[in-house]
Amino acid sequence: MEEEEDKQRSLILLLAGATIIVMPLIAMLVDWFSDSVDMSERLLRGAPLYAQVGLGLVMGVGFGALAQFIVERKFMQAVNLKYTNMIADLRLNTPEIIFISLCAGVGEEVLFRGAIQPLLGIVITAVIFVAIHGYLNPRDWRISLYGVFMTGVICVIGYATETVGIWSAIVAHTVIDIYLLKRMKFS
Repeated sequence: MEEEEDKQRSLILLLAGATIIVMPLIAMLVDWFSDSVDMSERLLRGAPLYAQVGLGLVMGVGFGALAQFIVERKFMQAVNLKYTNMIADLRLNTPEIIFISLCAGVGEEVLFRGAIQPLLGIVITAVIFVAIHGYLNPRDWRISLYGVFMTGVICVIGYATETVGIWSAIVAHTVIDIYLLKRMKFS
């Protein structure tokens, strides 16, 4: 059993590493073939970096706490238990949680906020992003309710990308993931 869990943990870490490489490469391909996307401009524009990082930290902690509040409601108990057990079974340590969260934050935000959002807009990109994560499930109204909440969160993060800069989205995503993974690990 423990050997199987180690294999799953290794696979998760490998996929996280692939995320931070493959998704930005896809974003660069979109940039190459699209007149609407300029990745260098998306990565360099916006408010000063300290302001983007500060806003990302505030959004990450705030949205992470709101997500935790939602999943800890009694009607969400089954969903909470499912995901908490899944994360607990991986036995991730803090550096691994930070690595996974950073890979997802950078890789996914560069692709979705940097390359897809300029083509499809904030709302459609948010819906696709949340659906890909499995949170819009017509067979499970509880997870779909969480998905509607997360779609709103991702819309706010998308708006922050447009008004403040992409680094606010990258930091917010990373902090949300760290917050929730740590919470699930210690539940």
